[in-house]
Amino acid sequence: MALTSGTRLGPYEIQSPLGAGGMGEVYRARDTRLDRTVAIKILPAHLAGHPDACSRFEREARTISSLNHPNICTLHDIGSQDGTTYLVMEYVDGETLEARLQKGPLSLKQALECGMEICDALEKAHRAGIVHRDLKPGNVMLTASGAKLLDFGLAKPVVLGVLAASGKGSLTPSTPTMNLSMLTATPAALTQQGTIVGTFQYMAPEVLQGQEANPRSDIFSFGCVLYEMVTGRRAFDGKTQLSVMTAILEKEPEPLANVQPTSPATLDYTVRTCLEKNPDDRLQSAHDVKLQLAWIANPGSQTSAPALPSSKPRPKLWLAAIAVLGLAVIALTLALVSSAPPRRVLRMNLLPPEGTRFETLYRNGAPALSPDGAHIAFIAQKDGKNSLWLRSLDRLDATPVRGTDDAFFPFWSPDSTALAFFMQGKLWRTDLNGDSPTAICDATEARGGSWGSGNVIVFAPSFGGPLVQVSAAGGKPKAVTGVSVVSSTISDRWPSFLPDGKHFLFLHSPYGNAADQNEVHLGSLDGGDQLVLRGKFYGAQYAAGRLLAVRDGSLLAWKFDASSGKVSGDPVPVVDKVASDEITALSVVSVSAQGMLLYQSGAGSNGDRHV
Repeated sequence: MALTSGTRLGPYEIQSPLGAGGMGEVYRARDTRLDRTVAIKILPAHLAGHPDACSRFEREARTISSLNHPNICTLHDIGSQDGTTYLVMEYVDGETLEARLQKGPLSLKQALECGMEICDALEKAHRAGIVHRDLKPGNVMLTASGAKLLDFGLAKPVVLGVLAASGKGSLTPSTPTMNLSMLTATPAALTQQGTIVGTFQYMAPEVLQGQEANPRSDIFSFGCVLYEMVTGRRAFDGKTQLSVMTAILEKEPEPLANVQPTSPATLDYTVRTCLEKNPDDRLQSAHDVKLQLAWIANPGSQTSAPALPSSKPRPKLWLAAIAVLGLAVIALTLALVSSAPPRRVLRMNLLPPEGTRFETLYRNGAPALSPDGAHIAFIAQKDGKNSLWLRSLDRLDATPVRGTDDAFFPFWSPDSTALAFFMQGKLWRTDLNGDSPTAICDATEARGGSWGSGNVIVFAPSFGGPLVQVSAAGGKPKAVTGVSVVSSTISDRWPSFLPDGKHFLFLHSPYGNAADQNEVHLGSLDGGDQLVLRGKFYGAQYAAGRLLAVRDGSLLAWKFDASSGKVSGDPVPVVDKVASDEITALSVVSVSAQGMLLYQSGAGSNGDRHV
């Protein structure tokens, strides 16, 4: 029912209407006790008489009233009078983002600032267990002090059927169901009373398909809002409700650069990751999205940003032309696996340099994080040739390393001043002072190496047989593990030195099949060798008193006594879904001495098999 000026709801006196939609009415009112202006929202009559709706309305209103955040519209009170249930909210002076976007897109600076403020609000709510469920431009108010989010999950979603466009008919098995918020602050372009209750242009695919909304659903909705702020267009649009739903469920929005050519490729990647159809493939928290936007907003971050292709393939291989590497600066001192106070987690991404692509895992190996945590070495392909590239973590651009055509499997010197890699049947090294690469020794079909503090390199020269050691200055390699012949079906591979420069972890594996009989061993330069773990493991590395290894796609950490070579306690999961190659038993994990972890998210390799 419409309320007229002068109507009293408890101590609140209605002054004028502010907005109305199929799911609610909002009024400007005066709090007669405190003599302040407030906004009153009434629960519509068709829900006000429903006991369950009123109960949920009141219960969640109490929860949301505890959210105290500058970017969230404050809920002051809830009440009921003569069958009218109402909310009393902070009165916000400004215009909605929806109204602002009718004038055109926001500038990049405005979009990033507004986006970070929205993410701040979402993070606060999600940590309190509250999901917005109806994030859209109409529920974002732009004020002089910043963006404010309205209607924060004031009612649990209800499941409704999508009727035919005529408004008639029944729900058939092939027709998706929709979880829709019971409250909408303003009318939406495609909301038709009696057909769709709520706004769905910004709803995540899983919500459209009848699943419960969750924080990652809000991430999808935020991606839609961010896309619209930058381009002035909806990410998913259509002439009918069904065509919009189909677009959300099956199509990808046009790349930002096609609509707004000045937008950086890094922002396009962030938006598209928010808009992944599968919730597991999205950025997993509002905090992560905020950090991405803050990184993009940093001065100079738009320069040298590599362009992404205009289409998004769905590769089977672990890494394809437009894939990115997730760089998680995780506290591997380890906040996740120790009693130390949690440290801030920073997430960023590594894009292929312009004109290049990332190749497959078994061909090039995992990117390597320098021990000091300042640089990443990786292999990229350009004009059909692989080469070694370097990128500093305080820059967006990467630099090719001269003389490294066909390089693969890079690894660092312990002082982070030089790199070793394999190329053209040999083990090579190159110093970062610009000198040309120098061959160290033969390595016909290498499977990884590690450079110890004593200037000794341990590496696997072939896909079958023992690990060998050689001076980083060059010389004749000698076997350092027990597999005696290259023709053996057993391979020692993927060594990783411990800080003492004498002991190293490695994988003892039947090559060509990362089976359950894989073994993680602790080796020594003097020939010592002992079993540490047995099972389907992908590589092993040491960090901060922990042994890290991938098993069943998850990176796990055990307490590890380097002196005895024994693990203790149950493993603690660090990262889920780490990209691995099940044939070579290589995983995309690299740890720095400074407590940083680089990893690639994804399932195992489904591409060409290669030992």
